[in-house]
Amino acid sequence: MISFKDLGVSPELIQGIEALGFKEPMPIQEKVIPVMLAQKKDLVGLAQTGTGKTAAFGLPILQKLDLSKKIPQALILCPTRELCIQISNDLISYAKKIKGVRILAVYGGASIEVQIKELKKGSQVIVATPGRLLDLINRGRVDVSSIDFLVLDEADEMLNMGFKEELTSILVETPETKIVYLFSATMPQEVAKIAAGYMKNPIEIIIGRRNAGAENVRHIYYSVQAHDRYLALKRIIDYNPDIYGIVFCRTRIETKEIAEKLIQDGYNADALHGDLSQAQRDYVMKKFRNKTLQIIVATDVAARGLDVSDLTHIINYQLPDELQIYTHRSGRTGRAGKRGVSIAIVHQKETYKIRHIEKKINKKFEYHPVPEGRAICEKQLFNIIDRMERVDVDDSQIDPYLNVICKKLEWLDKEQLIKQFVALEFNRFLSYYKNAPDLNVPKVREGKKDKKYRMNQVEMTRFFLNQGKKDDLAPLDLIGMINDATGIRNIEIGKIDIFNSFSFFEADKNYTEKILYSFKNHKINNKRVNVEIAAPKEDGAKKTEKSRFREKNQKSKVGLRGSFMRSNKKWKNV
Repeated sequence: MISFKDLGVSPELIQGIEALGFKEPMPIQEKVIPVMLAQKKDLVGLAQTGTGKTAAFGLPILQKLDLSKKIPQALILCPTRELCIQISNDLISYAKKIKGVRILAVYGGASIEVQIKELKKGSQVIVATPGRLLDLINRGRVDVSSIDFLVLDEADEMLNMGFKEELTSILVETPETKIVYLFSATMPQEVAKIAAGYMKNPIEIIIGRRNAGAENVRHIYYSVQAHDRYLALKRIIDYNPDIYGIVFCRTRIETKEIAEKLIQDGYNADALHGDLSQAQRDYVMKKFRNKTLQIIVATDVAARGLDVSDLTHIINYQLPDELQIYTHRSGRTGRAGKRGVSIAIVHQKETYKIRHIEKKINKKFEYHPVPEGRAICEKQLFNIIDRMERVDVDDSQIDPYLNVICKKLEWLDKEQLIKQFVALEFNRFLSYYKNAPDLNVPKVREGKKDKKYRMNQVEMTRFFLNQGKKDDLAPLDLIGMINDATGIRNIEIGKIDIFNSFSFFEADKNYTEKILYSFKNHKINNKRVNVEIAAPKEDGAKKTEKSRFREKNQKSKVGLRGSFMRSNKKWKNV
């Protein structure tokens, strides 16, 4: 088994990390630390959050500091206040046995005057959020022109939060001679551009697959009617009595509404969104970290940079539009070798999103039916019994009352006594779920005659779509895309023809303009979705075919006529 000593970490740092309970390096630490210690080269590290990245870059940087100098030698940039504080606290803990090292965190939401005062004392390592650091640079209060090391941690999150301009302005102030270490959970285009523009032939270290989800996370989805989402959420929570997790919503309004409903229904929950002050946010997070709260309902923006250990579940109340966001959400559980669950509550016609995510993260979602009342009551009952078995009894506190209690309950036999105590905790679940309806969406197949009859009553427009089989598009997926883009669930859809890289579909003519407008600038997984009105079926097929082969033959310099003749049989029935 490899140890930190085998990686070349100094004895002083090993004492610091062993005091924290770390004995063996995690995979990213095992790969990154020797490279950073031995080579003066830029490095890109791709790994999920919670996999030990802070120690991976922090230990080598601390070991390379010149402690005789009190000027900034290492700059670590991260997206949020919480992450900034966490990284600086971790580095201080690692360096506990090293004399003379100063690490300072600078971030928004705290007094800039206090931070300026601390900067004057001199620090070798500055951990900062981009906005506050740029403010300090512009005021002339911090000089990063002679740093040796620059770390961009959670680079994808910084760009998602709109820090591109701040990052560019900060990077211009740093020296050409610096070594850049970029760490990210995903590698979208914008992060790749940063790497290409500010790094020199970086070494790339990937833990897992590029843009893949965390390995220890199960992915589950439940399919319900849109108006049953909240009821399904409650059942999922009740079915997992030991849940400790985050429910992700798309908007602040939805976040507030769901949190308020959960609180009113008796759950240990609260909301985390952009309308909260820093003091309110800190208060909610303190309660969540000490597990006074079981559930936080949050927007993606509000949850960025949160680092909470031992989360059991992530629940997607609404699936995000971008794959990177789903990857970040699910990566908050299943950390440090522990297992976690990422749950999606989807409308039946949103299942195409599940297929797209599966393709990108190379993992299958498990379909689970929404638990019925009987199953939930059974789960809760045995949870109560388990808790009773594990409870610590302080005899010194109980004994003075024991005689009175025994006398009070002596009329009950053993079986009746057990029933009484179980019912005390259990009755509310029995009452609530007594006549609970089935929330699962039935799979209804429409008869061909009925469908044909209805199609004859509706005048259709035929559309062209630039997605096909290679995009894992199926008829139900296409219908879901139309519903999602337009926000209308009852548009009549006619014949659907799906080919390798494009498709045709018919839809109620009354919605033609709505469909065209809704798909303007529409994207799925960063790919632009193009929808156009197709020409009448025969001409449209030939026209599409000719235009596709013209583009292909311009590149390959093969004659249009030859290619068209060879492929005419293949496309003549489109």
